[in-house]
Amino acid sequence: MKSKLFAILRYFHIRERGMTGVTTAIILIAFVTVASVLSYSVLSAGIFSSEKAKETVYKGLTKSSNTLEVSSYVLGLSPNETELEFVQFFLGLAIPTEKVDVSAIVINFWDNDSHYEGCSATITLASDSLERGISNIMELDEQFRVTVTIPDSANVTAYENFTIQVMPPTGGAIKIKRQLPSTLQQVMDLR
Repeated sequence: MKSKLFAILRYFHIRERGMTGVTTAIILIAFVTVASVLSYSVLSAGIFSSEKAKETVYKGLTKSSNTLEVSSYVLGLSPNETELEFVQFFLGLAIPTEKVDVSAIVINFWDNDSHYEGCSATITLASDSLERGISNIMELDEQFRVTVTIPDSANVTAYENFTIQVMPPTGGAIKIKRQLPSTLQQVMDLR
């Protein structure tokens, strides 16, 4: 009987060993499942935050990079050959995929003595440029002629430096720094 009792106990013990293995496997699977769910949520949060960071960087680049560029020479116009009255140049897109509302462009002017904001300027589509869509929106390869009227109280004399700042509604401002030559002509290439 003693051997039968040992056989029964051994039988329970063997079954217990098997149950312990199954229990351990279930616990292991539960830990792996919880760990994978946790790692997925951590990775998702990391990917989301890196996407937000990338979006912020692109917005910053859009604001700081120039959307416009001066696409020609800069001319000084002095109809009476006594004082600089107009400055003329052409603008094009620096980034071909952008669109710029030319009616929202602000022109500032300053010389050694004074600063003028919101100067009078005429911005029209260049005669050799094809209109792509809306008339006041610069698109693709369109070019616009900008004629800036120099303020009456500005006194730009020979060899004096002056700056014209073109501020588009999006992107960075363009500064055009030039020097007036020693003698004025009706049309001058300003360098």
